[in-house]
Amino acid sequence: MPNAATTKQDDQELTGLQKAAVLLIALGPEKSALIFKHLKDEEIEELTLEIANTRTITPQIKENVINEFYQICLAQQYIAEGGIGYAKELLEKSFGSDRARDVIGKLTASLQVKPFEFVRKTDAAQLLNFIQDEHPQTIALILSYLSPSQAALIIGALPPDRQADVTKRIAQMDRTSPEVIKEVEKVLETKLSSLVNQDYTIIGGVDSVVDILNTVDRGTEKHIMETLEIEEPELADEIRKKMFVFEDILLLDDRAIQRVLRDVDNGDLSMALKGSGEEVQEAIFKNLSKRLASMIKEDMDFMGPVRMKDVEEAQQKIVNIIRKLEDSGEIVISRGGGDEIIV
Repeated sequence: MPNAATTKQDDQELTGLQKAAVLLIALGPEKSALIFKHLKDEEIEELTLEIANTRTITPQIKENVINEFYQICLAQQYIAEGGIGYAKELLEKSFGSDRARDVIGKLTASLQVKPFEFVRKTDAAQLLNFIQDEHPQTIALILSYLSPSQAALIIGALPPDRQADVTKRIAQMDRTSPEVIKEVEKVLETKLSSLVNQDYTIIGGVDSVVDILNTVDRGTEKHIMETLEIEEPELADEIRKKMFVFEDILLLDDRAIQRVLRDVDNGDLSMALKGSGEEVQEAIFKNLSKRLASMIKEDMDFMGPVRMKDVEEAQQKIVNIIRKLEDSGEIVISRGGGDEIIV
């Protein structure tokens, strides 16, 4: 059965995926390859399949898709220069009010334009002074839109009794209505508005907390987690499971990796490395003796195909050892301020 892009004469009927495939075909293999470098594996797979299934594209569809892409790029540039209001005004002059609203709506829906843009450009210390007396829910909302490094600095500077409260609220946050965001933005005296699109915006959640806690200093993280373990044990357990993943072993220096490996079972190590990337494998092997490294590699080859569940269990065992050694002060994980090592 031919792909939809081969038969439809109206580009309005194409899905976003089909339009992306048409655009990449129009750009050619060299430019498409550059774009692929910035995409996730699953996105590359979807696009590759869509491109492979596309047989013919009418010149009109190709032109319409390229024009739409150009308009969205133009809108992003205008927003960066003067905000959504400025972009909407210029786009209306160029393409009309309906098209301008449609283009900006697509940008805000895909979260390429987020609320509190001005906040992300503000120094963390200045921002702290600005929001530290706000309600914990307001602080949680704002921090959900910041980069993990910015949010970590602010959480680390909050009074201890507010750190866990704000962290808990971020984790429990799911969707926030445009009206609430608009009200908070008014309080912060910002012009930014993503409310052209009236869809609810997904923010916060456990992953957001994990990013922040992986960035704060260990003392702050420990205090927050200990408080959450008392108040919200299930939430604390969910956060802890996601906090330090096996690939984060790259954050350790050679000395720390060698210390960790002393406590790791060789069978677990072989299984864990079976499902890891080359960079992680290289970091491990260079900290083993040549003989042991060779033995581990032989074990990995001898295993053949393995279940992902077994790989993850082995990796989690090693992660648990790393966390235990960090808690005891024997190793240091490179993270936010305060990690300088004094010998």
